[in-house]
Amino acid sequence: MRLAKRVQQLPPYLFAEISRKIAEKRAKGEEVISFGIGDPDVPTPPHVIERLRAAALKPANHRYPETEGLPEFRKSAANWFKKRFNVQLDPEKEICSLIGAKEGVGHAALCFIDPGDIALVPDPGYPVYSIGTMFAGGTPYYLPLKEENGFLLDLDAIPEDVARKAKVLWLNYPNNPTGAVATLDYLAKAVAWGKRYDVPVLHDAAYSEIAYDGYKSPSIMQVPGAKDIAMEFHSLSKTYNMTGWRLGFACGNRDMVNALYRVKTNLDSGVPQAVQEMGIEALNGSQQSIADTIAIYKRRRDKLIPELQHLGLRVTPPRASLYVWARVPEGYTSAGFATTLLDEKAIVATPGTGFGPAGEGFVRFSLTLSDENVDKALARLKGWKIPPAKK
Repeated sequence: MRLAKRVQQLPPYLFAEISRKIAEKRAKGEEVISFGIGDPDVPTPPHVIERLRAAALKPANHRYPETEGLPEFRKSAANWFKKRFNVQLDPEKEICSLIGAKEGVGHAALCFIDPGDIALVPDPGYPVYSIGTMFAGGTPYYLPLKEENGFLLDLDAIPEDVARKAKVLWLNYPNNPTGAVATLDYLAKAVAWGKRYDVPVLHDAAYSEIAYDGYKSPSIMQVPGAKDIAMEFHSLSKTYNMTGWRLGFACGNRDMVNALYRVKTNLDSGVPQAVQEMGIEALNGSQQSIADTIAIYKRRRDKLIPELQHLGLRVTPPRASLYVWARVPEGYTSAGFATTLLDEKAIVATPGTGFGPAGEGFVRFSLTLSDENVDKALARLKGWKIPPAKK
């Protein structure tokens, strides 16, 4: 039996050794505290769950859904978008429901990439941008996100010959893993760049609503003319703590949205309608849960960062996202520090290299673990003298 090359070419699981160590510690009865995965620990709002209870009893919701999504869900998404960003979207032509934003991001490559094509991918970045490209037969061209640039992708540094060959440009702000944010002026520059080279701009805005200290994330759709060249991905997972239900939407240029719809029509049967009803309730109902959740993440952020800084890690408090991106102590690699942290303190952080080569020298801490576990981790770290890095 021979597996397809696309499967054989999948990169090795970076965290295999760390996962093995976690399993060993837990087998010995040690409590391992994980800052690893960005999966909200706060429950889905009660009124959204109640909508699911009622929707589950409707016989119509027991059948195949439509791939593009319920008209009521798409209208709710358009109304939410208008209130949030003051941008009007056509719910019939400019919005498509997604089985979570990750599904849309993964399928998007099939809309734009043919074998041998180039996709411009941020490094470090969400791995699905590059994996989706590879599945479509394309080649990721990695664009480094540098600390000195505020982890903004430097559009001016893209070589002219690469820009002319590129078939898609990926952006992600607020950013995973760095927590960086982009201004509307920056997004306007990206739209202008996309138009100049006729390259579709795909903006992953999954973390748009998780922001701190009064910051509000812009949408690329607020840029005049963005609908000519851009599509944006939104997630109800992070906004309404719905990771387990899988719901999001893509919006923007109608030809791009339609291409994604056509791919999805052939590969999936859409979001379960009862889950879409949850989305309708979340988008139309009280938004207080967002503020409540942000307050929880901010409290954890403000506890964690001073302790990391005291240990010698360099950290800039993020203005958005679920993550703290920290530079490891002098002499350590990302994986080396993550391993030492696990060995000595039974605490898990994600090595920055899990998000691309330019993530070397950093680790990512997620804020999606309980306050109790955050406090336990901080107690373990207090007074810790980090050993010298092994040569």
